[in-house]
Amino acid sequence: MAHTRIRKFNTKDAYPEQSLDNDLCMAVRAGNTVYLRGQTAMDLDGNIVGIGDPVAQTENAMKCAQILLEEAGAKLEDICKVTIYITDRAYREPVYRTVGKWLKGVYPVSTGIIVPGLAKPEYLMEIDIIAEIPE
Repeated sequence: MAHTRIRKFNTKDAYPEQSLDNDLCMAVRAGNTVYLRGQTAMDLDGNIVGIGDPVAQTENAMKCAQILLEEAGAKLEDICKVTIYITDRAYREPVYRTVGKWLKGVYPVSTGIIVPGLAKPEYLMEIDIIAEIPE
């Protein structure tokens, strides 16, 4: 079975202010494993949501993740691994509380990283997700 690539795009469209030209997609289903592009304050239409608000950005990221997982045939309950990037330690509690609300009862493994910046200066957080669809 070939990998299914969902919502293909080019970085020159997503990041016109940067000199990029990469062919990417928002989700890949490889067998029963689903890999999501890092979810941020950018909604699925390319708009920035929640400037300056880590909770609003995280809500957007998780809403987009849920949509992409469903498009790949998965659910939030299938998430196995999350990596959360934040640009300030002060965002840890609001971001993790919001993610925790979305993933209550799921129990994925999680890694948190504080970084000096993300792809756009407006991004305060990013979440990377891997899910495994049960047989």
